[in-house]
Amino acid sequence: MAEKTPHQNVTFPLPGSDVTSTGHGYLATPPSGSGPAVIVIQEWWGLTDHIKEVVDRLAVEGFVALAPDLYGGWITHDGDEAGEMMSKLPAEEGARQLAGATDFLLAHETTTSSTVGAIGFCMGGGFVLALAAQQGDKVSAAVPFYGVGQAVPESYSGLTAAVQGHYAKQDQMYPEEDARRQEAQIREESGAEVEFFYYDAGHAFHNDTNAIGTYDPDRAAEAWGRAVDFLRKKVA
Repeated sequence: MAEKTPHQNVTFPLPGSDVTSTGHGYLATPPSGSGPAVIVIQEWWGLTDHIKEVVDRLAVEGFVALAPDLYGGWITHDGDEAGEMMSKLPAEEGARQLAGATDFLLAHETTTSSTVGAIGFCMGGGFVLALAAQQGDKVSAAVPFYGVGQAVPESYSGLTAAVQGHYAKQDQMYPEEDARRQEAQIREESGAEVEFFYYDAGHAFHNDTNAIGTYDPDRAAEAWGRAVDFLRKKVA
């Protein structure tokens, strides 16, 4: 369980023609009161307690962390419903919410960095790469965990963030060969610093609440340590 940190539900304006649009999210700040900024992007289940715990854990590590609620309060633990909700979230709408969250976090009084890092899981792993590709120099570090194909950009030419990927060799939702092709494409098209790690595990190995029984505490701890060190080095 994550150590208790100051946290709150927040709202923030979204970019676009409809100036009344509002995004929602869960924000946690470090015990010190300030730190570098990290966006946390949910799995297809919604903004669950597990994702909030990831936010809290990052705050304990010294980051100001925000998880946007891409589904607007909707949460499920049923795979069919989760797949339906993911399919109903247009990539452009998810990107709009993440852009609003990025601007909100960069302007937040507790943020000490001039860039944000981004970490996401499953569906969120795809959106991490989309956010980095679309927001350019605003994002200095992108950390996808077993990102599925949802929202993955066609081109990485706009991506300048360093990328650290965490993928599973026994992933039935996003096979290792797809992840390796993605790694090669990012290297070729972005010119950014890229490192991918491949674990002897299944999909969602970092999620200790996952219903498919693939949580792997050892691989999860290894990947988490790498991700935190990477974010600490790259987000400033």
